[in-house]
Amino acid sequence: MLSVLDLFAAVSFPAIDPVAFSLGPLAVHWYGLAYVAGILLGWLIARDLLKRPHLWPNGQSPATLQQIDDFVLWAAIGVVAGGRLGYIFFYDFASVAANPMRAIEVWNGGMSFHGGFIGATLAMVFFARRHQIRLWSLFDLIASVVPLGLFFGRIANFINGELWGRPADVPWAMAFPTGGPFPRHPSQLYEAALEGLVLLIVLQVLARLFGALRAPGRITGIFVAGYAAARIFVEFFREPDVQIGYLYGGWLTMGMVLSLPMVLIGIWIFVRSGRAAPATQG
Repeated sequence: MLSVLDLFAAVSFPAIDPVAFSLGPLAVHWYGLAYVAGILLGWLIARDLLKRPHLWPNGQSPATLQQIDDFVLWAAIGVVAGGRLGYIFFYDFASVAANPMRAIEVWNGGMSFHGGFIGATLAMVFFARRHQIRLWSLFDLIASVVPLGLFFGRIANFINGELWGRPADVPWAMAFPTGGPFPRHPSQLYEAALEGLVLLIVLQVLARLFGALRAPGRITGIFVAGYAAARIFVEFFREPDVQIGYLYGGWLTMGMVLSLPMVLIGIWIFVRSGRAAPATQG
């Protein structure tokens, strides 16, 4: 006999194998392919933006195609190292302190966007200094394509049946294999839509049609504040990490706490870009 909760689960969770394919003993996971797809497609769009000098301050692209090709490796290292370290320090420090080997077990908890954001930012700072590239324009270039990686990453989270949402009675709720019998919000798809597709479209339209790249920092500010606002919104539907739970009142989560400063920082960057823009137009 079906329970009331079972009746709510109107959508069945698609049982997709987390392993996309195997090559002998090597198993290639969708999560890894998501990172590859995000980086490669982001690289192609970034190259296209650099080929359009009229989009940039003073009609001059901030970097060469060769430089952005070289930066791909820097970005990958910054995102992966920062993402893993961020997860350890923000979400799983006690477990790693008790068992240091857990630090390299990326299947145990995975990655943190906020850590990856810090790692990628440091990679951009070092790369810009080494190659004498305008830092804020490099920030804008990368920020304009980051939502692609977020989109693919959240789709991979969904395929893996992880980071699911809170119990729900909406028609599209579904019971995840590791989420118990309760139908839940597919919050990974909410994040893929808002942090990924919507933010990508907004940033590309502003960059290509409204000249946002000509004000260094504007795209970066919109991305930082836009991502953080979307993340805070989705956190109301997402189940917090079990080892942390709610921080206050049955609603405040670590994701909200880490994202709130990003909203303020993004607004500050946006305001700063407006003040700096007249000096860069020439």
